[in-house]
Amino acid sequence: MNTKLQLKVILFLQFFIWGSWLITLGSYMMKILNFTGIEVGAVYGTMGIASVFMPSLLGIVADRWIPANRLYVLCHLIGAVTLFIAASITSPGLMVLVMLIHCLAFMPTIAISNSISYSCLESQGLDVIEQFPAIRIFGTIGFIVAMWMVSFMQLELSNMQLYIAAGSSVLLSLYSLTLPLIEVTKNDGKEKSIISALGLDAFVLLKQPKMAIFFLFAVLLGGILQITNTFGNPFLHDFDKIPEYADSLVVKYPSVLLSISQISEVVFILFVPFFMKKLGIKYVMLISMLAWVARFGLFAYGDPSPFGFVLLLLSMIVYGCAFDFYNISGSMYVEKTVSPNIRNSAQGLFMTMTNGIGAYLGSMGSGLVVDYFKSEAGTDWHTVWLIFAGYSLVLAIIFVLIFKNDTTEQKTASLSN
Repeated sequence: MNTKLQLKVILFLQFFIWGSWLITLGSYMMKILNFTGIEVGAVYGTMGIASVFMPSLLGIVADRWIPANRLYVLCHLIGAVTLFIAASITSPGLMVLVMLIHCLAFMPTIAISNSISYSCLESQGLDVIEQFPAIRIFGTIGFIVAMWMVSFMQLELSNMQLYIAAGSSVLLSLYSLTLPLIEVTKNDGKEKSIISALGLDAFVLLKQPKMAIFFLFAVLLGGILQITNTFGNPFLHDFDKIPEYADSLVVKYPSVLLSISQISEVVFILFVPFFMKKLGIKYVMLISMLAWVARFGLFAYGDPSPFGFVLLLLSMIVYGCAFDFYNISGSMYVEKTVSPNIRNSAQGLFMTMTNGIGAYLGSMGSGLVVDYFKSEAGTDWHTVWLIFAGYSLVLAIIFVLIFKNDTTEQKTASLSN
């Protein structure tokens, strides 16, 4: 079987699973199960908890004991069972527990799927740098297709989205068995310590003020990333409470509108290298923060009316800039700044700060804000989005005042420091 085609199918299904529920589960929990904002935030916060340590931990397991694609199968089977169970849960506490177990299994599969792709391409004598981007794009396509499917089938407020994700997890598990076995790494006498493998070596970077500031903002910006994933869909669904908007396309198919954000990511990622070269990390990250201000500000004033819809559409488009100019540029900055001997550890630390600690704090904090502005009349989304916009603006102002732009390509840290 064609290896590249196999990998495209696997990455499509990998992100199809996530896209089936990530954007819409918040609406189901808030409107059908009557969960509070903090309870919804706690469910989404399980992704942050899992991202702190599980990708590195299972990376060690895949390196030393269990072949990566067999571990991948096991993780997705666990994911399928937990999603199936979650579909019948109505208790907030139990939902948090089951989704935590799910995320502990699912979140590492994102990194494992990349590792599997690299190994399979290399085994076929193919250039990873040349071939992988065209394969990875099928992950984004899978995410978008799942969002459209759930939305057009009117399942955004149904537990069927979790059943779809569970079924897709089983399908992915079975299909991934068609890949050739990836052997574990043999011990060559230079085995890494657990501390090194977990990426803890990179904490040496925090001794440097510039890098300490960078990673602090990684946490603070990471908190922003989950806000619209968690509450964007419930916000759009709430327009059904306004009679003139109840039958609008925004209310009927909010995930289709939100999927434009993912399409925008694909476009803006192409601009990151150009702006990094021209402006440096400071101003690229500043652009990202200002884009988040715009994202939330446009949400605050958007609605299903003709003019309001244009604002919502602009918010979706600007999301690509907000997300890519931080996530991609931050990763590139780490790559070119740190010494090669802690490069992988530094990338792990960046992901832990952003998708682990930052995402968890953002999910919980945004849940508190949503609850504070919720009343019997509904949620004051206008004020909620303006608060998030204000938070992003304050971050941008502080960042531009205290972070110094790069002027050299010099590597700044190593284990020997």
